[in-house]
Amino acid sequence: MNYDIDKIRSYFPILHQKVYNKPLIYFDSAASAQKPIQVLMTEEKLHNDYYGNIHRAAHFMADKATEEFEEVRTKIKDFIGAEFREEIIFTKGTTESVNLVAFSFCERFLEEGDEIIVSEMEHHSNIVPWQLAAGRKRAKVVKLPFSDSGELETEKLPSLINKKTKLIAVAHVSNVLGTINPISEITKIAHENNVAVFVDGAQAAQHLQIDVQQLDADFYAFSAHKMYGPNGVGILYGKKKWLEQMPPYQGGGEMIAEVSFDGTTFNELPYKFEAGTPNITSVIAFGAAVELINEIGLQNIAEWEHGLLEYATSKLKEIPEIIIYGEAPEKSGVITFNINGIHSYDLGMLLDKMGIAVRTGHLCADTVMQHSGIHGCVRISFGMYNTLEEVKIFFETLTKLIKMF
Repeated sequence: MNYDIDKIRSYFPILHQKVYNKPLIYFDSAASAQKPIQVLMTEEKLHNDYYGNIHRAAHFMADKATEEFEEVRTKIKDFIGAEFREEIIFTKGTTESVNLVAFSFCERFLEEGDEIIVSEMEHHSNIVPWQLAAGRKRAKVVKLPFSDSGELETEKLPSLINKKTKLIAVAHVSNVLGTINPISEITKIAHENNVAVFVDGAQAAQHLQIDVQQLDADFYAFSAHKMYGPNGVGILYGKKKWLEQMPPYQGGGEMIAEVSFDGTTFNELPYKFEAGTPNITSVIAFGAAVELINEIGLQNIAEWEHGLLEYATSKLKEIPEIIIYGEAPEKSGVITFNINGIHSYDLGMLLDKMGIAVRTGHLCADTVMQHSGIHGCVRISFGMYNTLEEVKIFFETLTKLIKMF
């Protein structure tokens, strides 16, 4: 594989610094990835050259910004293999995308006594909105469990589905366990029973090649900031057949066709779900991040990160005191663990003093913590810019810290 890691790292100026007089090792990309110069320069150029409010004005800068903004919609459509541009909706992030569907889909299709199946390994953002929707409609949220190895127990899914089941919500990749879930298998079972499927792709879109038509997902959501893009931008893909029937999530400008005190008619897709002035600068800059990923190649990125994952896992397993959470055969570049006798927060603080950024705590996944009987853990997560040498330094540092305790 021709993977020029030095060239890739040169795109990320933030990585070339010292923290506490130690070279920075950033192992927290699952929380938020760093931004390359292509993204930073795109934001600067827009503000310097042609910023204007999109879809509204009749002047050069607004027209230019609108054109660039809508080009990103097309890039995203192609990136995830959607059939239509209007199936791509811009939101503030994966969390808002979940809330949009949880409100609009459930407002239209969920009735009292109905059920929503949610996997046990979800981020809070893919649990709480469904609970809120179920509460409004007097419906029920049903758990799809996972095994101790970190694999969804999909064999139980047919028995959980009944005539009251309206939707299944599941992560493509777990933010704690790293498990890559069998989405095509889940959608097949769901659609045989006329059940829709919402997929949280926040931990997948930057690591795996996504084809929403092949996956047959009814809804698929992800965030720009986990894909080396800006904060405050999310993508919601939804099949037209659902989006056309769902009511708007928010009211305001742009999402309307005509307003009067006798009533309002709504705009066509996707604008029906994009109320108000969007995050214009960040959406356009996100296009630069997508271009960079396409230039390097998602398959190349996936292979590189998998090599880091395998090496890091093998080295960590040399530590007798370690407990690793999530060892499914199909995993993305995430390792979550605890060291017996050392609190996860203490370990994270000490690693930080050695220049190594990791995530600690419950990782916004209380149900996973409860399953594992823990209150917190340490997570390392890889991006396209991490190196084998960084993994070696991490392992050596971790070994020294364990000896200190």
